Amino acid sequence: MAAVRDNKAQNRFELDIDGAVAFANYRVTPAAVIITHTETPRALRGRGIASELIRGALELIRADGRKVIAGCGFVVDYLRRNPEFADLTG
Repeated sequence: MAAVRDNKAQNRFELDIDGAVAFANYRVTPAAVIITHTETPRALRGRGIASELIRGALELIRADGRKVIAGCGFVVDYLRRNPEFADLTG
């Protein structure tokens, strides 16, 4: 699979799949990165791509030494199902 990238110019994490782009918009605060919206193109839904996108985004956030705030329901649910990222929310 492709790697998730941080498109800082558009404030979003992106994942290229089959010629389309899944993305997660974010805002940066002094304390954390707030993921505000996650979107997967309709043709790609149901394949776990949004989960792959958020996993990659969280790994990038962790590598930067930042925290995350879940500003959309998908990220809230993802963090609940994946306790290995709990260190990013505290």
